[in-house]
Amino acid sequence: MAASPGVGDPVAARQAGADWLSLALIDARNHTLRWLAALEAAPPGPLVPAAGFPSALWLAGHAAWWGEYWILRHVQAQRGERADPAGLRLAALDPCAEAFDTRRRAEAREGPPGWTELPIVRAYLSDTLESLVDLLARPAAGGGDDTLYFFRQALRVEDRCTEQMAALAQAAGVVDAPWPAPRAPLAERAPIGLPPRTHRLGTEPGGLVPGPERWAHAVGLPEGEIDAQPVSWSRWAEFAADGGYDEPRWWSEAGWAWAQRVQRRAPRHVEQLRGGAVVVQHDGRLQRAAPSQAAAHLTRHEAEAWCRWADRRLPTEAEWEHAAAGGVGRGFVWGEVLEWVAGSARAYPGHEEPLGEPEPLPPPSAGRGVLRGASRLTPTRAAHPRARRFADPADDRWPSGFRSCAV
Repeated sequence: MAASPGVGDPVAARQAGADWLSLALIDARNHTLRWLAALEAAPPGPLVPAAGFPSALWLAGHAAWWGEYWILRHVQAQRGERADPAGLRLAALDPCAEAFDTRRRAEAREGPPGWTELPIVRAYLSDTLESLVDLLARPAAGGGDDTLYFFRQALRVEDRCTEQMAALAQAAGVVDAPWPAPRAPLAERAPIGLPPRTHRLGTEPGGLVPGPERWAHAVGLPEGEIDAQPVSWSRWAEFAADGGYDEPRWWSEAGWAWAQRVQRRAPRHVEQLRGGAVVVQHDGRLQRAAPSQAAAHLTRHEAEAWCRWADRRLPTEAEWEHAAAGGVGRGFVWGEVLEWVAGSARAYPGHEEPLGEPEPLPPPSAGRGVLRGASRLTPTRAAHPRARRFADPADDRWPSGFRSCAV
C-alpha cells in the first residue's frame, strides 16, 4: 500500500480527500498561531502593518473568516463552484465577522471592527477550525471535488496568509519567529539547453484548479537555454559593481524612473553591496549572504535591467513552467525565491473565474507582472510548479528574484 502524502504535499493540496484536508487545515492553523505568537512580542506589535503588508491580526482573521463565510455559513457549500454566491448564509460565529466581507479592503491595515485583541482572534481561529474539521469528518464530506472545493480553497487562503505573515515579520526585522530552516548553498550550475517542444501551459481539469491557471493550452517553444537556478548574489554584485544602478541604458523607461524616484542603490534588505560581499537582513539578523544564494527582494525593473546588462532575457511563463515541470532531473532548481518572468498578467484562453477565487486575475489595465515558483517562506504544499501570482513591477516586498534565458 502506498504511503499517504504528508501535509506538505502540493499535489494533495489540490486533490486529496477529507482526511488529508483535516490534517492539513490543522497544520495550517497551527502555523498561523505560531506566527501570531512571534509577531505579538515584536514591536510595534501585530496591529501595526509594515512595508505595505496588512496587519497580522487581519491576516489571521481573514484566514478564519474565509472558511466560515464560504463553508460554515453558506448553505450551498457542498455544491462547490455550482453554488449560488448570493445564496442564503447563516449568522457568523463572531458578530465582528459579519462586517469582515464588506470592510476587508478598507480595514486591511487595522483588522475588522472589534478585532483589536489577540485573544478575540485566537478564539475565532479555534472555533472556526473545530467546525471545519467536524464537517470534514461527516460522511457527506467524501462526495468528491464539489464537496471539497471550498475546503481546498480555504487551505490555499490560509497558506497565503501565513506566507504574508512571514514576509511581514521579515520586513519588521523579527528575530524570534518560526523561520523555515535555511537551505544549504548550491554551487553555480551551467544553464540547461532545451530542445524545440510543445508545452501545455496551465492546469488540466481535475481537483482544485486555481483561477489563474485555467486552463491548460498548448504553447510551442523554440530551442533555447535557461538558467538552472535563479541569479545569485555574486552575479548580481557584478552588475552593481559595473555601475548597473547608474546607467540608464540598462533600464526600461519605467524602471529608470522608479530607480531615480526611490534612489535605489541595492535591493531591499541589502545593507552592504561592495566588492562582491553582500550583507542582507535575513530572519531578523544581518548576515553575509552566500555568493551562490539566490538574490532576493528584487523588483522586475531590476531583473530586466540585469538581463539587458548581461545580454540575457527573462523566461516566458511557458519556458519557466516547462523547465520546472520537467527539468528537475536535469538540474533545474526552484523554490528559494519567487521568480519574475516576462510578460504581463493575463488570462489564459478559455479562462473562467472560479467561485470565491481568493486571487483573481488583475484587470489588463493594472500593468501587473507575473511571479512563478515559490520562496522559502511559501508553505511547501503551496509550492506548485504551475502556480501563478501577480505583483506590480516595482514590488519588492516578497523574496523575489529571477533567472535568465539566452537571447
